[in-house]
Amino acid sequence: MVSILLKKPVLYVQFFILMACFTTNAINIPLVLAQDTLKYKEYKGTVIDSKTNDKLVFATLAVENTNISSITNSEGEFVLKVHDSIRSNNVIVSFLGYQQKIVPLTNLKKEDNEIALSPVSIELPQIDLSAPKDALSLVLAMLKKNGENYLTQPVKMTAFYRETIKKRRRDASLSEAVAYIYKQPNSSAKKDIIDLYKSRKSTNYSRLDTVALKLQGGPFTPLFVDIMKYPEYIFTKELITYYDFSFDASTNINDKPVYVVSFKQKESVIEPLFYGKLYIDAETKALASAVFNLNVEDKEKASDLLVRRKPNDIDVYPTEASYRVDYRIKSGKWYYGYGNVQLAFVVDRKGKLFNSKYYVSSEMAITDWHENGTGRDIKSKERLRPSIIIADEASGFSDPEFWGTYNVIEPEKSIESAISKIQRQLERDKG
Repeated sequence: MVSILLKKPVLYVQFFILMACFTTNAINIPLVLAQDTLKYKEYKGTVIDSKTNDKLVFATLAVENTNISSITNSEGEFVLKVHDSIRSNNVIVSFLGYQQKIVPLTNLKKEDNEIALSPVSIELPQIDLSAPKDALSLVLAMLKKNGENYLTQPVKMTAFYRETIKKRRRDASLSEAVAYIYKQPNSSAKKDIIDLYKSRKSTNYSRLDTVALKLQGGPFTPLFVDIMKYPEYIFTKELITYYDFSFDASTNINDKPVYVVSFKQKESVIEPLFYGKLYIDAETKALASAVFNLNVEDKEKASDLLVRRKPNDIDVYPTEASYRVDYRIKSGKWYYGYGNVQLAFVVDRKGKLFNSKYYVSSEMAITDWHENGTGRDIKSKERLRPSIIIADEASGFSDPEFWGTYNVIEPEKSIESAISKIQRQLERDKG
């Protein structure tokens, strides 16, 4: 058996699980300046499979000839805000393995839009004449083209971030933020800078019993899933030798043929590594998407990677650690578009008959960007640190127009219901 020492980056999401008895306090309502929403049009709807009517989760909607985009939530629903000056544009709707659809914005209603996409299958050998010899060779070519296939200049990205914590299946905490990401080229050793623009939260600690679970990293959590900018967290020159790679059936992304490469750690490796699938553009060898998991079979080793702090009389171990990153393409260059981390934990307390189960979700979508975003003018004290806990920094929930003209991910119905229940409880407590 081979034992290796893994670097412990923020990609291995860290938590504080602290003993604490909280009382539910009133939510602080921040003062928000009114924004000019009259010049914007908002569209809501659902993206579905044209044959099965299944909801398509994480489908992308991008306004043509702009960098404006949004993404569907876990229920296939979307919200898209567009300025009046570009309402004559089209919106391009795409999803992994489906034919993309171009829809004129003028054809969309304010609400209840239903956009159906058709699945496609592609014979890659008939399209790509330079098929790689084996899966590992393709992955190495993908990593080698890290600089040329992606944005080569610093850009300032506008991102929407959301994290939720559930005890069993009940929402206990929700934090949201709009942040500016000063994204550095993949070829640069400079790290990305995050500047938090505005944020809000809703937390009901009574649902967490006497254990407070907090996610450390905030927007850095899904940002570090960008394995083309941060390959050292998963595919270093050393680590890549501990994986087995193989081809799966090919698919399609944005009407482009894509290789699908599966990977998993070698049986001789005892440290927990990742397993999953890489979706690699057949023409450019660029990574278009990746879906992968951390191997959590060894509970103690996985816990060492994911849990930052816990009380001595509590055992915590992960039962799931899932990651996803999607890239988008414009003018022949790919860029980070969406990151998602899903975690599940079991908490055992000594002397207690039953354990508790917690589910954590952290996701971030890029909704707009422009070039020349070096971030040099962002002072050190204003820069978000990878150790941040958004739930401690954010203020309370406000009115529905809190985000103004900023594109956000449509909230799930369960989240909306949880916020409403928590707010009603707070009002009763104040009374």
